[in-house]
Amino acid sequence: MIMSVTCGFIGLGLIGGSIAKAIKAKIKDSVIIAYDINEEALNLAFKEGVADLVCSSIDDSFRACDYIFLCAPVRDNDENLLAVRDYLSPTCILTDVGSVKSDIHRHIEAAGLESHFIGGHPMAGSERVGYVNSKALLLENAYYILTPTEHTFPGHLQAYHNLVKQLGAIPLILSCEQHDYVTAAVSHLPHVIAASLVNLVRDSDSRDGVMKMIAAGGFKDITRIASSSPVMWQNICLTNTHNILMLLSDYIASLEHIREELLAQDGEGLYQLFDSARTYRDSFISASSGPIKVSYAMNIDIADEPGAIATIATILALNSISIKNIGIVHNREAEGGVLRVEFYEEASIERAKQILTGKGYTIHSKL
Repeated sequence: MIMSVTCGFIGLGLIGGSIAKAIKAKIKDSVIIAYDINEEALNLAFKEGVADLVCSSIDDSFRACDYIFLCAPVRDNDENLLAVRDYLSPTCILTDVGSVKSDIHRHIEAAGLESHFIGGHPMAGSERVGYVNSKALLLENAYYILTPTEHTFPGHLQAYHNLVKQLGAIPLILSCEQHDYVTAAVSHLPHVIAASLVNLVRDSDSRDGVMKMIAAGGFKDITRIASSSPVMWQNICLTNTHNILMLLSDYIASLEHIREELLAQDGEGLYQLFDSARTYRDSFISASSGPIKVSYAMNIDIADEPGAIATIATILALNSISIKNIGIVHNREAEGGVLRVEFYEEASIERAKQILTGKGYTIHSKL
């Protein structure tokens, strides 16, 4: 159990702010030192008691830190690394929160900071950005990948592992190379595929937009991640290019194989495609967080009558449950329920299910 810690944050946005708040919530004797170019974020963090000291630059204040978190945009890491290097104490652990690791590890090696550095990737996030939307619970039960260097002190790795556990996250230790290959497969390539599928429908649609009109059901679900930040995914593709290209080639080969099965009318081959995929997907463990943001959504059977949607919204509001999105599901070919309601977090959807079921509503959970 960690009883006291001093942590520095270079960048205090959604992820940095959430880690800082979790540290304050879980470690009684903790000190947070923060620098960000956004003065409003710093002032709010200080006002809320999250930041004990706010800095207008990366300065001597950071010498007291046990950990320094690089939480600014990836493009600023090089400059921040050089700035913070002069203020690292001999025992300080330097870490980041980026979603691609090999690139930052190369910069760390060039800066001569391998003994201090352990890469970090908290697999949590939100469509909302900035410190104002940060919260300690963002890390709760989320995978938090640690990528040590060849020269990381073993004691540092164990200490960081213990910190992550105490913050309520699930630590997982990988090499930076393995991290980037795994995330390319389960996150980066799926984002590329989702974007290409959406663009295919856009380009194939008729002038009256029939495809767009009926895409609101299953197609919208499987391409949900195509709504992510274009700038962020441009940067990820340009920094994890090798792994994405390697897996993309494998995926193209699998599509060619499916094409051949279709041309040959190979019913057995097509059956095996869907059956093996279903079996493997059904073996996935249920986890609250991963590289692709979880959608906390459910469908509800409601009558087609005035006030039906308003009644549900009112019930949820009276129980202090915030709704992220709500709307009628017109294409229900692969799902039940008329009204789709999406929430910001797992706790909200579980409470909503309990309350609405208790009032006689039929709930269809999303898988």
